Amino acid sequence: MGSGKQPLLKRHFDRELQQLKKRILSMGGIVEDLIVRSIEALRSRDRSLVAEAMRIEEAIDAEEVEIEEDCLKLIALYQPVAGDLRFIAAVLKINSELERMGDLAVHIAERARDLSAFGDIHVPTDLRRMGTDVQSMVRRSLESLVNQDSELALQVLQADNTVDEHHRRMFDFVAEQVQADPTQTMPLLHLLTASRYLERIADAATNIAEDVYYLAEGEIIRHRAELAE
Repeated sequence: MGSGKQPLLKRHFDRELQQLKKRILSMGGIVEDLIVRSIEALRSRDRSLVAEAMRIEEAIDAEEVEIEEDCLKLIALYQPVAGDLRFIAAVLKINSELERMGDLAVHIAERARDLSAFGDIHVPTDLRRMGTDVQSMVRRSLESLVNQDSELALQVLQADNTVDEHHRRMFDFVAEQVQADPTQTMPLLHLLTASRYLERIADAATNIAEDVYYLAEGEIIRHRAELAE
């Protein structure tokens, strides 16, 4: 390749890489908005929010496919190495995690719809706090990606412990309430299922944070429990 073509190729690659970054961040913002809407649906049991959540999730699915295609095209056309290749590999994984978050958020909205059939159901404090904590984890995982901030990524890993504790307490709460009043078993199980979906969204945010840490530091920290303490 001629010497004049090399800088031009690099400029094209850098521009497309920036576009990829903007695209994954935009998708992250849409997913975060969907999670917020789904948690609000759970709190208010507003059935109209369920259809809206499903519409947004369809757009997320389409965007996930296009981002994956963009990543594969960049690898095939430019054969990136070192940091650039790490970034594209991280985007591929983060893209998949974001799509999974969207699916889980819709499942939460569906539990809200099911709960609306049972009248006034008390949403436990742990579930409310869990929703707030999960929203914060998702937001911080995306912020860590924007800035390639490994310290913020580690904060997300540590926050996952709190979410896990909320979910454990929800399990205990539901077990106690079912024993006290078996007629409330079904709505209580819907609440517990929503808690489980929130916990899985937190796990996905943790996976994003681990990918960001790898992107920033070049070190794989998955399965290193001491970093999450």
